[in-house]
Amino acid sequence: MQNNKSLYEFDHPVSDEQILEAAAYIIAQKQFRHGALTCPKDSEEYLRHKLALIEHEVFAVLFLDSQNRILEFKELFRGTINAASVYPREVVKEVLALNAASVILAHNHPSGVSTPSQADKLITTKLQQALNLIDVSIVDHIIIGETSYSFAEHGLI
Repeated sequence: MQNNKSLYEFDHPVSDEQILEAAAYIIAQKQFRHGALTCPKDSEEYLRHKLALIEHEVFAVLFLDSQNRILEFKELFRGTINAASVYPREVVKEVLALNAASVILAHNHPSGVSTPSQADKLITTKLQQALNLIDVSIVDHIIIGETSYSFAEHGLI
């Protein structure tokens, strides 16, 4: 019996990170084929493969077009094991450069605890204020830990 699943072969050893990067790429390609990111679970799956194994905090943004399709994923800020400085000005510059209609904010918590901190809530509010000035919406802010936390699912966006 033949199935329609793709098979992948590697001709050299690959690391966990390389496998996860390949998985994130495959997920993104499926999203492009099937259209827009339509729910937080789609975004969480994609972001988990991008951010889960990083041992320091990374703040990233998924830039979306007007149909919520991924234009680009960028890691914008790197931090320590428990914090990353985020600058709204830099996020706005990237949004304008990519002509994004909306964004999904994301960062990891290397501790594994995905509950948002007060600082996480504050930077989300600051980014909302900055992006509102240029008519760009924040679809979600997702924290990746042992589990995922969606600000949208919890009514925080």
